[in-house]
Amino acid sequence: MLKIAIDAVGGDYYPQNPVKGAIMVLEEREDIHIILLGPEELVQNEIAKQGYSGDRLTVVNAPEIIGMDESPSVALKTKKHSSIAIGLTMHAQGKCDAFFSAGNTGALLGASMFILGKIEGVLRPTIGSIYPSIEGNKLMLDVGANIDVKPEALVQFGIMGKVFVENILGIKNPKLGLMNIGEEEEKGREAVRQAYAMLRERDDFVGNIEGRDVMKAKADVYICDGFVGNLLLKLGESIPENILEIIRRSERAKTLSKEELGLIKSVMLDALAPFDYQLIGGVPFLGINGVSMVGHGGSTPLAIKNSILSAEKIVLKKVNEQIKAALN
Repeated sequence: MLKIAIDAVGGDYYPQNPVKGAIMVLEEREDIHIILLGPEELVQNEIAKQGYSGDRLTVVNAPEIIGMDESPSVALKTKKHSSIAIGLTMHAQGKCDAFFSAGNTGALLGASMFILGKIEGVLRPTIGSIYPSIEGNKLMLDVGANIDVKPEALVQFGIMGKVFVENILGIKNPKLGLMNIGEEEEKGREAVRQAYAMLRERDDFVGNIEGRDVMKAKADVYICDGFVGNLLLKLGESIPENILEIIRRSERAKTLSKEELGLIKSVMLDALAPFDYQLIGGVPFLGINGVSMVGHGGSTPLAIKNSILSAEKIVLKKVNEQIKAALN
């Protein structure tokens, strides 16, 4: 039975949302065991409040909590008994198969690198994000872990991303695209130009991709540094909310029946569903020698449930073993 450890005090709405997300998995599946980490009394009280009494849920006491706004370096040095530190140590010791947290991203990445280490051959681990397009979900990386990136690392991001989308998104023969300010080879900063020169030797490379082409699905893996990726990620997250607000304002300016309004709302919600992070599940730190996954700070129970199920898939598909083989 797969064992997945969850940070019960990570994110903006702990312990309610992490505990509820874990229980949702246990109610849906019979082949997964969940380990919840956090101050024991706090976590046990929340489990009791939510009425779960099964035997596939274990609580491990982790009395220290790393806040969302804490300095990652300071937190890792001073909070050795945090849920993140203890959970990743258990993963390194083989006591669980994966670890998920919706908490402090910087602390989780730093602890993952220190406790789990990197896959052999990886220059820099990367944070990826599922990005919707008119042809389905694609992958963008990096989206925040690496602001200044060497060209060799950008190439590795593409290779690791390709393994992920093949196995987790089910895309056959995925194509790699390099985010840039123009399609021409000579465009962009020096690191990007050098990465282009390395990538153009690959059959799966389709060239530079401009921002306007991301949602047109010009590639399956979009490669960029964390500065560019984080901007695009936050822009994508804002699209549904703002489109719906534009439509509401237009609706108020017109005289429409309840039936017409209901139909418009139904169509728009269906169309914008790919942008709903809750339905997608998480992406691990690719390049880490283990399965360490970070979720949105405001993760709902549904988002946490789907992230746990994504972690299971990553373990079963042996994504890390495939990344190591691809890099070699």
